[in-house]
Amino acid sequence: MIKRSFILPGILITLTFAGLVSLGFWQLDRADEKQAIVDAIVLAQSTPTKPLELENINSKEHYKVLLNGYFDSDKQFIYDNQIVKSNAGYYVLTPFILNNDSAILVNRGFVPWYGKRDELIDIAIDGHPRTIEVGLIRPQKRIQLKKQDVDTNFPILIQSLDLDQFSLLSGYQFVPMLAQLDVNASNGFFRQWKPFYGSVDKHLGYAFQWFFMAFVLFIISLKILRKE
Repeated sequence: MIKRSFILPGILITLTFAGLVSLGFWQLDRADEKQAIVDAIVLAQSTPTKPLELENINSKEHYKVLLNGYFDSDKQFIYDNQIVKSNAGYYVLTPFILNNDSAILVNRGFVPWYGKRDELIDIAIDGHPRTIEVGLIRPQKRIQLKKQDVDTNFPILIQSLDLDQFSLLSGYQFVPMLAQLDVNASNGFFRQWKPFYGSVDKHLGYAFQWFFMAFVLFIISLKILRKE
């Protein structure tokens, strides 16, 4: 018969075991979610490049599309506080005016500061009509501890992606996607676009740890129960 003194520790052990198992299954669910994201990205990037269709643009993240229009060199944005290959710098974001008069913001690549934060390189680009290939991503806003004071003189230095704010500053109605200029295209800077897949293996590793801890606790509890 189990001693009364073991009842409370037994309850605690049972609750801990259940919690560890629950955490393990939660990590497996997270791994499944990340795998679904990876599968969607692979499918999107393996789809043949087609002209942009604005009607269903929200479902086209990670797809490669063709844009027809022209750049507006006079209303560019400098996306500051970027780190690429251990170098601090900025992305050059240039409005691309589409043939239907709407606009999309094109990331033309990364430029290091090299310690000269008061000196921008020449980011001018002609406004000739052209067709460019880009990849589409959803702009992610950074967490800001305080509201940024934005200089309205172009090119504008920015700390976060806010397309609504950019529309007010530039006078263009930007579509709700950010375009990444193809690495083989001209008129760009350093580009090495890599989608964030998330780590499926990381979540599987965490799940193994939680299940292993639950297994160890189970063995320990059996030994204690045998002694009691």
